[in-house]
Amino acid sequence: MRRARDRPPVTQSKDIDALAKGGRTNIAGFVLRLAARIPFLFIAGRLYGPDLVGRFALAVVVVELAALVATLGLKRGLAQALSSSDQPHVCVVWDALALAFILSIAASAVLIAFPEVMYANTQVTGLDRFLPCIIVAVAWSDVSLSALAYRHDVKAAVTARAVVEPWTISIAAWVFSFFTIKDGLVLSYVASMTAALIASFVPFLRSYGLPRGWSPHPGQLFALARANAPLAGADALEWGSRNVDRFILGVMFEPKIVGIYYMAQQVASLPQKLKTSFDPILGPVITRSLAIDDRAAIAQQVRQVAFWIMAAQAGLALMGSIPAGAVMGVVGPQFVAGSAALGFLLAAEVLASTGAVCESALVYTARHRNLMISIVMLAVQITLSFALIVGMRRLGWPTMWQAAGPAVALMISVALTSVVKAGLLGRILAAPVSPWRWPLLAAILAAAAVGGLFTALPPRFEWLELIGGEPAIAATYLFVLWRWAFGPADRALFGKMPKAEEATLPNVGSPVR
Repeated sequence: MRRARDRPPVTQSKDIDALAKGGRTNIAGFVLRLAARIPFLFIAGRLYGPDLVGRFALAVVVVELAALVATLGLKRGLAQALSSSDQPHVCVVWDALALAFILSIAASAVLIAFPEVMYANTQVTGLDRFLPCIIVAVAWSDVSLSALAYRHDVKAAVTARAVVEPWTISIAAWVFSFFTIKDGLVLSYVASMTAALIASFVPFLRSYGLPRGWSPHPGQLFALARANAPLAGADALEWGSRNVDRFILGVMFEPKIVGIYYMAQQVASLPQKLKTSFDPILGPVITRSLAIDDRAAIAQQVRQVAFWIMAAQAGLALMGSIPAGAVMGVVGPQFVAGSAALGFLLAAEVLASTGAVCESALVYTARHRNLMISIVMLAVQITLSFALIVGMRRLGWPTMWQAAGPAVALMISVALTSVVKAGLLGRILAAPVSPWRWPLLAAILAAAAVGGLFTALPPRFEWLELIGGEPAIAATYLFVLWRWAFGPADRALFGKMPKAEEATLPNVGSPVR
């Protein structure tokens, strides 16, 4: 094994270049996803209304949790399984697909038998019961894209997740609105997940092919499931921290309130995709650095990527929260009541970025301690959510302020999680991993001041909040950031954008010819 001191001095900079190139490719996908998701929010808000949106949101949260459990941590654990296995990679991947298939069928059967789990406080009718049939498509798509990511093919993920899936659900929601308003959102979700599976599985077959002479091995499947249990737990807990608020609202409020909150959550979740933009590249870079015990390099990689994500999310948070009323008004006038929740959710994304990136290293260096931290913080979030709702209800606060309680609880819990996980990873690596830079605060304050000028305009000029305020906020923020916060490594992220055919990355850490 090569030791860290034997590592070529230029390798770390090449790792950062690889991270930047992969990030650029996936950020291009994020922009495409943003462009496609906005029409869906507009169509769902204007044509279906908050009641049906809330009902849809509660059903999808359960289905997506079941799909996540069915993948059993393979989204991140598959790369480690491939790198450590002596079997042909095509057999390892098909073992993973077989495991995901078995768990998906089991989860689907349970939810079809007990559909009330998906539709709290509402009656199950029509096609509601059969929504879980799509779980296997979601799980197989995730596993296929993870297998492709191991070979540094991020183009497939961009195509499936940023183009095919969001555009399909947007178009399908509009088409189905002419035939069935009640089942339109459910059918559009099924259509989008089916299309995403096709867009994921076709390039997977081209890359890995069909297994020849392969048959499922129950013992190996069990070993794979057991080995990935901590990763599965970490994935489920991270997902739970971002979606348990919807479930809590479904228990405490009518579907209309859930629908309003869900729309705010969907707007706020767009910055969250920036973190996942780096996942396919950050994992392989970290595992290669671990293989030669270069802990200083891992700390540098975590600091760099966490800063990129935090800086981008802070800018998007400012653009979404300062004119929050105008942003939610685009979805529909009924959803303006969710402006407070939107502001807290966007702040939570910024505060969560450090912990999320640190977790990318902790799942390899301290997976059980990482899991315990996530469990404790999720418990804190759930407890605080109920406490805030009940407390505000007793004080007679308005309903939508009560409904913002889970967003406040999320913001507090992810902030604590980031502090704890960054501290743990820093001790393990014996190097600082905090991405914070003081010029970032100056950029936030300058952009907030400019945005405040636009929100202070008289009501007849409210349209200027979006048309003029958004570009002004972004320009001010980026100028201060570029001038005083960015260094040469940061500017590498804004190098030449790769062409579509260049989306497959070279081996991370290998010499660039």
